[in-house]
Amino acid sequence: MKTVIAILVFSLSCFFLKAATVDTILIYSNGMHKNVKCVVIKPASYKKKSKQFPVVYLLHGYSGDYSNWVQKVPDLLKAVDDNGMLVVCPDGAFGSWYFDSPVDTTMKYETNVALEIPAYIDAHYRTIADRKARAITGLSMGGHGALFLAIRHKDFFGAAGSMSGGVDFRPFPDNWDIKKYLGDYATHKDNWDKNSVINIADQLQNNELALIIDCGLGDFFLQVNRNFNQKLIDKKINHDYIERPGEHNWDYWNNSVKYQLLFFHEFFKKNGVQN
Repeated sequence: MKTVIAILVFSLSCFFLKAATVDTILIYSNGMHKNVKCVVIKPASYKKKSKQFPVVYLLHGYSGDYSNWVQKVPDLLKAVDDNGMLVVCPDGAFGSWYFDSPVDTTMKYETNVALEIPAYIDAHYRTIADRKARAITGLSMGGHGALFLAIRHKDFFGAAGSMSGGVDFRPFPDNWDIKKYLGDYATHKDNWDKNSVINIADQLQNNELALIIDCGLGDFFLQVNRNFNQKLIDKKINHDYIERPGEHNWDYWNNSVKYQLLFFHEFFKKNGVQN
């Protein structure tokens, strides 16, 4: 009987050792003068006190929040464990699109997500503080945000991705509160041009970032993703581009994020920051 109990206790211990854990934290933003909520997912191997980890920043979409990825993607924690990385999910507000608004100075989500939050994470978690060990991706608005921030901060991020990303929001001038933070498209076209990913891709040189972009065949952002893909081809920028059956929903993203994390794992491994 004692042997059976001992085996049970050992089995339970192994189960919990293999489980990723989730921290929900507040990070103060000096730029916006408020606390920003953030989820940090730590792999089971984080329990090894001597080990440092690469980080993937994972952004939510319009009308979402910091908790979406953990709540809506049941396989995410296992994927974090399997790939042995930290995953950080910051709150990007209801419709920030992850830029610093030229219209509303209280919305500084480029500053917050690209600078303030990573600085806090590097100071409080055992990260590898190097661009070769940092990646960023997201869905929809977050897909735009991930590419936007990575291109504008190539010295900080080494890899970036987008899932169903709004990589050119100019065809949608009345949608998703964008004009609230950039001004009306007709009178503030310059703001829209400067903050749209497909335009700032002109700042990108080949192999400055490892890139993975995907979109569902039934997604309303499919055409802008195809346009973005073609622009990268025209500029001779190496990247992975994937179209697969799916729509703009969590069924698609639950599947997509696994491939993106694997892509980043391989990027980290290639750069010698992960086994």
